[in-house]
Amino acid sequence: MARRRCWGATLMLPLLLPGVGWAKEFAKHQAGKHVAMPAEAQEGTQPLPSDESSPPERGAPTGAAPPPSGQAPAPDELPVLLPPSARWGYLLRVDATALTLLPRRGVGEDEGFIQVEPTLVIDGGEMFGLNAGAPVRLRMWGGGEGAGLVRKEDWDSLSDWGQLVRALKLGADTSPVTLWVGAMEGFHLVSGHLVQRYSNRANPDYHPAGALLTGTLGPLYMEAFSSDVLGARLMGGELELDVQHVLFGRTKQPGRYTLSFSAIHDWGRGEVKSAEVTLAHLDATAVVLVQRKGRRALELEVFAGWGGRPGTGGAWGAVAGVGADAVTPTLDLRLRLEARRQHGGFRQGYFGADYELARFQAAGTSGLPLAQAPFPEGYSVYAEAMVGWDAVVLGEVLQRHLHLSMGAEAFTWGRVDVDGRLAVQLLHRDLELAVKGLAVGMRQPGARYLASGEVRWRFLGGRLYALGQGGTLLFPTAEGTLRPGAFASLGMGVDNGR
Repeated sequence: MARRRCWGATLMLPLLLPGVGWAKEFAKHQAGKHVAMPAEAQEGTQPLPSDESSPPERGAPTGAAPPPSGQAPAPDELPVLLPPSARWGYLLRVDATALTLLPRRGVGEDEGFIQVEPTLVIDGGEMFGLNAGAPVRLRMWGGGEGAGLVRKEDWDSLSDWGQLVRALKLGADTSPVTLWVGAMEGFHLVSGHLVQRYSNRANPDYHPAGALLTGTLGPLYMEAFSSDVLGARLMGGELELDVQHVLFGRTKQPGRYTLSFSAIHDWGRGEVKSAEVTLAHLDATAVVLVQRKGRRALELEVFAGWGGRPGTGGAWGAVAGVGADAVTPTLDLRLRLEARRQHGGFRQGYFGADYELARFQAAGTSGLPLAQAPFPEGYSVYAEAMVGWDAVVLGEVLQRHLHLSMGAEAFTWGRVDVDGRLAVQLLHRDLELAVKGLAVGMRQPGARYLASGEVRWRFLGGRLYALGQGGTLLFPTAEGTLRPGAFASLGMGVDNGR
């Protein structure tokens, strides 16, 4: 296809403490209808030359600069460039930090841990990739009477064992069927009008492994996903039809005119039960401009769609907008602007960055889960931008001096939601900084704010590094409320990446 559909599937890889901190983001384009995976290894691992560590993302401008092998690296990355002849490669890493979980607003008590986090990355070429490992938190203090040596909340459900697999890829970029399993951060399902910037590990006590299955057959492209392969949670998919292919046969630029249908159901049976909900959406997309010159490309698209909540009368929404992708040897720019209509409690991007918390208690003063909380009827404007820049070249160098990803939505009745993250590399990439923030319900009572950051400094040739992390958290409780908290950590790590 000539151009990716609304960010396709973007994976945010955990940058801070897995399951506690926030995340780094990266993605890779898909050329044509073939699945392309980012080559960066996820959650504190190094980029490898083959693409093994993220869900596939639908087509970027083709025939331009080689598709970037990843969005921006976040602070836990360094270049790992294996020889082109190497079919198999590996990376080993161990982090050791002192972690403190702190109460906020006088709720809860502080807990201290020594956290040891081993990581193994195996690069098996185009057909196979594995990133495995999980943090083990050994208690130093706090936790109340009867608290064990290992933090119980990290391993108290079957879904939590999914954190052992950070990323598993089966299938090559050109395979008709590809499977990806691992953590999901900033995930979009094709059009992004139902699943948008979704994070399956936003709950700090819930660490599932999601899965994304992609397939191509003639004019059809399919993405099916589950947010938790070991539990009954979000399940659904999107089916896209290439209209031009149906009418005129295969073309040089597949996917320029498409119709797609998506449906998502939350079974609500994760670590803590929540209300079930089902949403569906229909979209039409047309790529109206394709310009290519050497290693530069520009594509523009227009789209419109309609969605609803089956079984709930009067719950519907409509959307129309434009998108643009621009690629040069040093810049990867993606923009999106939408006008939206919400009615009867339906809204676009329902399964978003805040969903794993909002399913217990939505932002605002109602105190109700998102499935039951009132949502005013009205209109909104949504904008999203992703910027990746490197002073050297994008291409095969799997790092970025700058990466910015931000989405914002403003509603006519006064509410504003913002989700963003920024990562930079300085001083010959030895100093790496990243920050992330989420604000839901701004300019309204009961607004929700979360923020975190990381700094990482490499020395002794880059194999040894010091790191510091901190931020705010929200912990779901058995009563269905959210308990505010914070975390801070300081430590060191070593790997064979340099």
